[in-house]
Amino acid sequence: MHQTILIADDEPEIVELIKLFLEKDPYAIVEAYDGEEAWRCLENTRIDLAVIDIMMPGLDGFQLLKKIREVYKLPVIILSAKNEDSNKILGLGLGADDFISKPFNPLEVVARIQAQLRRSYEFSAPLTAEQEQPSHTSIGELVLDHHECVLYHRSRQIPLSSTEYKLLKLLMASPGRIFTKKQIFENVWSDYYLEDANTIMVTISRLRDKIEDNPRQPVYLQTIRGLGYKFAKRDGRFE
Repeated sequence: MHQTILIADDEPEIVELIKLFLEKDPYAIVEAYDGEEAWRCLENTRIDLAVIDIMMPGLDGFQLLKKIREVYKLPVIILSAKNEDSNKILGLGLGADDFISKPFNPLEVVARIQAQLRRSYEFSAPLTAEQEQPSHTSIGELVLDHHECVLYHRSRQIPLSSTEYKLLKLLMASPGRIFTKKQIFENVWSDYYLEDANTIMVTISRLRDKIEDNPRQPVYLQTIRGLGYKFAKRDGRFE
């Protein structure tokens, strides 16, 4: 069964270029040229991954991404000429899984799409008997459900993106252990660490907003300066 990729960009030549390189592999391509059209495609077609531009008429890429994250868990790659750090941080903060700046190498875009699809498949694939894991991990008032891939905080369900789930799963499986940024990046993003600290920082910040009573004074997700991050051993304590 072919995976379906949505390409949303108001520049037809960009859509055609990415489509040309993707069609060498068995992907089904859905095209959209503005944010509203892209949203209709998502509502009417099963999309496995979306590549969306920021500067689109009607509904821009950031607004579209926000709507996507309210409903869908599919991987989203931002593709944009607005390559300032602030735009990258905003995109990642809204739930994007990757950010590629224009102009780009189409082969790199294809490689990043394949990597995101691979991670998404691994995230949702059923476990074999050998891979079977506990149904949940509990620390303090947090319960990470490994079957539904969602988090519960004081019995309130908190939806997670695949990246947020994998990061929490890694840290909560070894409470009290310090993970370096390199270890986190290579475990969660399944890629070599290239000093892209912003990606990890933004994801950690997004998780703190979801699980901490006061994100500026985190109890569960602690930063260890110069080393990395660790999760509370139990009930928010780090002894």
